Amino acid sequence: MGRRFDEMTMDELSELYGELEAKYKDYQNKGLHLDMSRGKPCTEQLDLSMGMLDGLSSHDFPTNVGGSDPRNYGGIDGIPEAKQLFAAMLGVSASDVIVGGNSSLTMMYDTLARAMLFGVVGSDVPWSKLPRVKFLCPSPGYDRHFAICEQLGIEMIVVDMLSDGPDMDAVESLVKTDETIKGIWCVPKYSNPEGITFSDDTVDRLARLETKAKDFRIMWDDAYTVHHLTEEPDELKNIFDACKAAGNPNRVFMFTSTSKVTFPGAGVAAMAASEANLTAIKKQLGIQTIGPDKLNQLRHVRFLKDMNTIHTHMQKHAKIIRPKFDTVQEVLQSELSDLGIASWSQPKGGYFISLNTLDGCAKAVVKMAAGAGVVLTGAGATFPYGKDPRDANIRIAPTFPPLEELEIAIHVLCLCVQLVSIKKLLGKEI
Repeated sequence: MGRRFDEMTMDELSELYGELEAKYKDYQNKGLHLDMSRGKPCTEQLDLSMGMLDGLSSHDFPTNVGGSDPRNYGGIDGIPEAKQLFAAMLGVSASDVIVGGNSSLTMMYDTLARAMLFGVVGSDVPWSKLPRVKFLCPSPGYDRHFAICEQLGIEMIVVDMLSDGPDMDAVESLVKTDETIKGIWCVPKYSNPEGITFSDDTVDRLARLETKAKDFRIMWDDAYTVHHLTEEPDELKNIFDACKAAGNPNRVFMFTSTSKVTFPGAGVAAMAASEANLTAIKKQLGIQTIGPDKLNQLRHVRFLKDMNTIHTHMQKHAKIIRPKFDTVQEVLQSELSDLGIASWSQPKGGYFISLNTLDGCAKAVVKMAAGAGVVLTGAGATFPYGKDPRDANIRIAPTFPPLEELEIAIHVLCLCVQLVSIKKLLGKEI
């Protein structure tokens, strides 16, 4: 820790820059190749689920699961046992659940693609037939959500993320008068990248929104619902129940998966929605597919069993990655605290830490870090169209690198934040 940079003289800043630049050149000479660009589980986390591969055997295989043979065609909405498991994760009834393939992102993409082709329950026409379709995008947010909208031609409107979720005053004002706004993206628990969990009031306000569009939808990506880092996890109010209570049962599409619970490339995803929504979706799925991988669903059911087993399993995950999050927090605190040039989140769960630099510095920081061999998520990625209006947000993904590499990478990042900040304060081109 040290003096605030904005309290230092130009000469003092110039002298400090020279000292820090020498350290940066030392890192460049080390030939580092450190990658923190994506939020991936590390090898140790993947090893936790290896026992799942032994869950099915030709010598002990049930040919009747929920009344059908999981090796065969059919079951487009998943095996009953998997529905029960995901229903418990999402806080809904098994009858409200469709269990799919390995990716919730695929289910989200398909949901919006179907809306564009056919509309949703309550639509007058397919969304693609409308002159404009818009979605609200709380930001910083998840880049892949934004990519879906961009590819499907859905216009994105940035809404600020506050400490308790999206800026609901802005949300309420926008949807009340604009019929072209058809939905909102939400990562409601340990959000990507801020680590925010929506307050009860935010959930209730989303559920009871007065929308000009009668077919408005909430895309509720509950990706991190069981991904706690502390012994005092955040609690999230049930949006499904809130929408029913508000008289808007068809409003929400909920999604989750085991991508960061078991194997990201071979997990299981699920969605939950109202009876009317599911009836329409299953009719469309009956044309799209003959059924998901029910054997993988069965493997997961046998391995994960129930919520108690899932929580025990996720505690093992937390034991591996918590030291990494702690290390990032410690280095940020020791290198940047009290300098007046950065702030960062301190999440209780999820996969990311959100770092905010001085305005206009994030892209330069990411570029400078790459010059020293540290690859970060691209600046701007956490905003629609890759354009951070402040050029300030950087997403830190601590989980994948080994701890010793992660610590070096964060020291490099902090050094780059300081160097770029000094250049900005000196009025130099960054």
